[in-house]
Amino acid sequence: MRRRDEESFLAFAAARSGSLFRSACVLCSGDEHLAEDLVQETLGRLYARWSRLRQVENPAAYAQTVLVRTFLTYRRRRSSDEIPSSVMPDAAAAGEGDAPLRVTLLSAMGRLSSRDRAVLLLRYWEDRSVEETADILQIRPGAVRNRSMRALERLREVLGCDLAELANR
Repeated sequence: MRRRDEESFLAFAAARSGSLFRSACVLCSGDEHLAEDLVQETLGRLYARWSRLRQVENPAAYAQTVLVRTFLTYRRRRSSDEIPSSVMPDAAAAGEGDAPLRVTLLSAMGRLSSRDRAVLLLRYWEDRSVEETADILQIRPGAVRNRSMRALERLREVLGCDLAELANR
């Protein structure tokens, strides 16, 4: 890779890694270690193709696409079902008013299928259109709408009245 390409990649990675990490955390239901691994894998894949990505209109959107596809690939592996601990070791920082809400939402997201999590992340966290989401996940727009509806319904079932209680605190 040429020096100019490497410098532009490093600048891109520095600017986008925080956003990629936040998206990965949502996909991974709060598992920060797995989210870090997914971001690292995503950036590695982008680095390998960086010199050819000049013609990509929106590299940030392309990076999100690579992240989601990397996550879905990871979830298809058999070993991805292993969970070392069901208790999060880190305590929430003092003064965060929405920490219980975040923990509850991430826990509920963890009960959804990986595809449903990806659809909700892209549609509601990343604010992508149905067509963009369908393109990223390589499914039809009708499937995106269907998955969105069913995933939100499943989230409501899992959360019950807990969400309303946490949101009103």
